[in-house]
Amino acid sequence: MAIERSNPSALANPPGYSHVVKDGTTVYVAGQLARNNKGETVGEGDFAAQAEQAFKNVQAALESVGSDMNHIMKMNVFMTHREDIPAYRVIKSKFVPDGDLPVSTLILCSGLADPVFHIEVEVIATVA
Repeated sequence: MAIERSNPSALANPPGYSHVVKDGTTVYVAGQLARNNKGETVGEGDFAAQAEQAFKNVQAALESVGSDMNHIMKMNVFMTHREDIPAYRVIKSKFVPDGDLPVSTLILCSGLADPVFHIEVEVIATVA
């Protein structure tokens, strides 16, 4: 089975990488930030809005290859502020079902690709 690389139209066009790689039934989604499909930053200074957009982007990426949020196996989350963890948990629960939770790592870091971003979410999933 051939490896499929794609950049769904629901996501901003990335510079120099693919948003989604599908290898058989495994789906890899690049770290998603608070950018809409036009490449505009969403929620500058508003963690909740940024987290919501990042998870919407993950959802769109998965759906573009026949998967969904129920099929996430591993999730890595990078955040810049510890005090945003409670808000993160609330927003994550809107997108990631509580029943069969994926393995997950949350990393606090000093910054992301652009200082305006406060969260980045990457996942590995299976095809639905």
